[in-house]
Amino acid sequence: MTDFIPAAKPIVGDEEREAVDRVLRSGMIAQGPEVAAFEQEFSAHFTGGREVVAVNSGTSGQHLGLLAAGVGPGDEVIVPSFTFAATGNSVALTGATPVFVDIEPDYFTLDPEAVRAAITPRTRGIMPVHLYGHPFLVDQIEAIAQQHGLAIYEDAAQAHGASWNGRQVGTLGDFAMFSLYPTKNMTSGEGGMVSCANGDIARNVRLLRNQGMEKQYENEVIGFNARMTDIHAAIGRVQLTKVDGWTAQRQRNAAALNEGLAGLSGVQTPKVAEGAVHVYHQYTVRLDAAERDRIHVALKEEHGVGSGVYYPIPNHRLPSLTKFAPGLELPETERAAREVLSLPVHPSLAEGDIERIVAAVTAVVNAGA
Repeated sequence: MTDFIPAAKPIVGDEEREAVDRVLRSGMIAQGPEVAAFEQEFSAHFTGGREVVAVNSGTSGQHLGLLAAGVGPGDEVIVPSFTFAATGNSVALTGATPVFVDIEPDYFTLDPEAVRAAITPRTRGIMPVHLYGHPFLVDQIEAIAQQHGLAIYEDAAQAHGASWNGRQVGTLGDFAMFSLYPTKNMTSGEGGMVSCANGDIARNVRLLRNQGMEKQYENEVIGFNARMTDIHAAIGRVQLTKVDGWTAQRQRNAAALNEGLAGLSGVQTPKVAEGAVHVYHQYTVRLDAAERDRIHVALKEEHGVGSGVYYPIPNHRLPSLTKFAPGLELPETERAAREVLSLPVHPSLAEGDIERIVAAVTAVVNAGA
């Protein structure tokens, strides 16, 4: 039987296991020296030295980053609806209002004109998502933010190592959140990082992640328990030494998929903006909306090829968030939700796997023609 090709596959090797064992032997399991070292190394690797704060998940990082930046009740934050629910959730959890706007069709990121149209006197900031590993349209969104005196809060959960005209993702806003969930381009098992533009935001995130205190029992604000453990940090430190090679492999896999699927009727391969470095957290194609679900099922059942739909229900249509957007219509967002399918691009793929994926997609698409 042919092996199944999963849509995503975390890579954990002997080095990560040895790192965990080292921490367990040390007796220092909670937040400690491994976390501090991971913060410094992550900062040097991805954000050019900006202060970085480790937390227990990407969602925690986004939530605490917003609180640390002063977002709260009465504020509005403009966000895409075509993303994972954590984006809208994190705004709502501060007491602020997520304002959902449409995406542009080429890169699945915030439509600058839709952002401009959504600005009100209550707008505090814009939270763009570098979706699938492709940067948002930085120049246009920055120009709008500067014109209206708005902050930018980056959702870089899927974009470790991406850049825009030489500027690293994670250095573009008041803060940026990176996720370290198992399926991301690198993992700590579970966790997140908050890259902070200034010391005040960084200190606030540090307080908020640790019950509101920097010194034990000297609680300065009401906070959370959102700390990263030394076990998770040890895994992340090892992954940090491997992520550049994995990213390069993702990019090679994407190029091979582009070549193999070129010219296949009914399949639109991912576009990359001029000046953008795409790190391919996902390799996402567009398909005929009437065919997408059939193709998704057939790839798995007939060819042993996994795929994923990210995301089938836009945030503004979710029961948990629709109260913020009653009656809202976002045509490009809803079209993308009907058409997108993400194919395997992870660095575990062998050359033969790429050939199988291309052959499977070709066969399944042509079967419906």
